[in-house]
Amino acid sequence: MTATLATPVRIGKAAVGALGTLAVATGALESVVTPTLPLLQRELDMSPAEGALLSIVLLITGALVTPVAGKLGDRYGGKRVLIRLMAVVSAGGLVSALAPNLPVLLLGQVLQGAMVGALPLSFILVRARLPAGESKVAIGVVSGLFVGGGMAGTLSAGPVAEGLSRHWMFALPTLAVIGATLLVNRLMPHDPPGRSDDAGVDWPGLVLLSGTLVTLMLVLALAPDIGSRPLVLGALIALLAVFVTGWTAVERRAASPMVDLRMLARPAVWKSCVLTFVICVGTSVAVYLVPQLFAVPADAYGFGAGATAIGFFLLPGAVAATLAGPISGIGARRFGSRAVVTAGIVIMAAALLALAAVHTEVWHLVLGKAMISLANGLCVTAMVTGTATSVDRGDTGIATGLVLVTRVLGYAVGAQVGGALLTAATPAGSDVPAESAFVTGFIMAGAVTALSLLVARTMSKGVEK
Repeated sequence: MTATLATPVRIGKAAVGALGTLAVATGALESVVTPTLPLLQRELDMSPAEGALLSIVLLITGALVTPVAGKLGDRYGGKRVLIRLMAVVSAGGLVSALAPNLPVLLLGQVLQGAMVGALPLSFILVRARLPAGESKVAIGVVSGLFVGGGMAGTLSAGPVAEGLSRHWMFALPTLAVIGATLLVNRLMPHDPPGRSDDAGVDWPGLVLLSGTLVTLMLVLALAPDIGSRPLVLGALIALLAVFVTGWTAVERRAASPMVDLRMLARPAVWKSCVLTFVICVGTSVAVYLVPQLFAVPADAYGFGAGATAIGFFLLPGAVAATLAGPISGIGARRFGSRAVVTAGIVIMAAALLALAAVHTEVWHLVLGKAMISLANGLCVTAMVTGTATSVDRGDTGIATGLVLVTRVLGYAVGAQVGGALLTAATPAGSDVPAESAFVTGFIMAGAVTALSLLVARTMSKGVEK
């Protein structure tokens, strides 16, 4: 028995291949909304603010599910939790595929958000079943296939939605997820439950953080209509204050908090959180506005691009984001995290301000979006790495969890601000917002990003020897 416990039960290439297939399928399902968002807005009669909410609800759910999935995986076994998570994802994909309206589609996206917790569980399974050297290779393969699946989803969503229907762009990758989950269930051996955490899952903190994020998104979505619904907006702002206060109080008293707010007192952590938030706001504004600008009719000031063309236009940005991780790692090792973050901020601010000034050709937007994706990858990777190495080994999960939450908040706020700007600038009876709304959005994001240099310059250099 001792030998069995000491030596992991090896898995074969087929099991790793099943995890890789699952990564491709989930990556494809995750990425279908972004290139087709203008199409979904037209077909479901959504305002730009509602479209922004649709674009980020999956990410919000993922940020909430991921830490819970890790604890449940330790308690009940990684495979068992992974299979159940994918059952939720599959249900969400089917709900999205059958959705007749926006509320049902939002529900489907909420359920699909569970997929964000699946990738870390896959890594846990690989590390438990393979020696260190082989597990690194397997994790790299699974990660790469997830990114590849995202690219495939970006490219295929448009042709499927335009050639068949929006329903099939969700249905096809969902069927692939179901098939891959069955393969994982068949080929991956069960892992025994780990030692139970006496503190358990911070369910009150999870519920209050969920309420905080949902209320914040509703406030931002309704902000353009403040003149017609001031009492509703005021009530939501009061509710948001209650959620934030309650969540803060619970997290400070919890034995095992979902987010340890005491960690924010450390300069390395709060600086990383501030920078992550600001950089993700800038990135999210571009991620939302650029496809919308592609879709503006050519007889106005846009390009009249359909979902298929938008997918191709966004592909260079996906490639740049993929390359950013290794580039950031090399740069941080040679020049330090602060240099990489500073370079990323400069690139992003310059790209955003350039888009505000020049956006009359397709290549302007393609290049600008690619540079923003590259800069985002450089900064976030360097900050996560720097944060993880600046705290004690036992605090790594807590510190990086804070960065994850602020990353989600940044993306959510940026998308909703972009949606609110377009909604406020769309004349009554028209579907085309004023061009000035795009210019204002890019300028605001660029200026805020540039101001984050004041925080970046106080970071430690963080050169790894």
